[in-house]
Amino acid sequence: MADAYTLVEDVDLAPLNTLRVAARARWFAAVHDADAIPRVLDHAAARGPVLVLGEGSNVLFAADFPGLVLQPRFSRVRILADDGVTALVRAEAGAGWDGFVDWTLARGLAGLENLALIPGHVGAAPIQNIGAYGVEVAEATGCVEAWDRERGRSDRLERAQCGFGYRDSAFRREPARWIVTAVEFRLSRAAALRLDYAGVREELSAAGVTEPTPAQVAGAVRRLRRRKLPDPAVIGNAGSFFKNPVVDAALAARVCADDPDAPVYPAGEGLRKLSAARLIERCGWRGHRAGDAGISAQHALVLVNHGGASGAELLALARHVAGSVEERFGIRLEPEPRIVGAQW
Repeated sequence: MADAYTLVEDVDLAPLNTLRVAARARWFAAVHDADAIPRVLDHAAARGPVLVLGEGSNVLFAADFPGLVLQPRFSRVRILADDGVTALVRAEAGAGWDGFVDWTLARGLAGLENLALIPGHVGAAPIQNIGAYGVEVAEATGCVEAWDRERGRSDRLERAQCGFGYRDSAFRREPARWIVTAVEFRLSRAAALRLDYAGVREELSAAGVTEPTPAQVAGAVRRLRRRKLPDPAVIGNAGSFFKNPVVDAALAARVCADDPDAPVYPAGEGLRKLSAARLIERCGWRGHRAGDAGISAQHALVLVNHGGASGAELLALARHVAGSVEERFGIRLEPEPRIVGAQW
């Protein structure tokens, strides 16, 4: 099909990333049909590096991209099987994540409500193993369909093959190999709702909801997120910039000894997950600004672009923040977004 993809040279990436960082791609391909991916990759433009870009909400461009940026724009969503209690739903990579969550809720399906309002596309969800309010997308994932560049073929990876971890997956660890094309989700009309994390139950109670539906849980999550996190449409940001660190229990106890109200979560035998935002705040970074690069006054975990910050300037600030946390607490922070054009 002639319209299965479009290929353009020298493209401005600033409108295509939520940090609004100025960068250019040597080539850019908008792919409207997953079957066209092999043809796009066979093009001369793909002889250099290839970067798959969704909504651009989890990437920091520290430099121009010298190769091909490929953006999946196929977005069909459908139910593959439904027995009245559980359903198998297939969503293509280019579908907007939050719109897809609403689509499932409108059909009475539970499992993704705690992940409402996370920016990005469906294809990015398993790569990052997105998570919020006590839920990770891996829990609802049945399988992931992806183009395997190493073997030159389409593949289906069952959940156990995806290598899911905290904000991690096999796809994230080998970004040059995999192009996610679709995800199948196993969702239920009878799933127990997850209400015990970060104020969800309190938000529902404040709204007078005593027996919540999945849609009402999603509404509560959206209200919480809007209060806590800056809107990328208002100020450039990529959401949470740092992962919450997982450390041994003894170190967690030392760090929290003079901050007894600090959030601490179990993370396996002898391990604890700490709040990166809390550590950053304790180092005095919340609301900090260096030129147009800054840390959000709303949430210390969010790196913001006040207008004209370059990717290099934002990266330099993030490194300063992480360095101060390591110096004070002995804890090394790692970024959530993919950094393009530099090493962390």
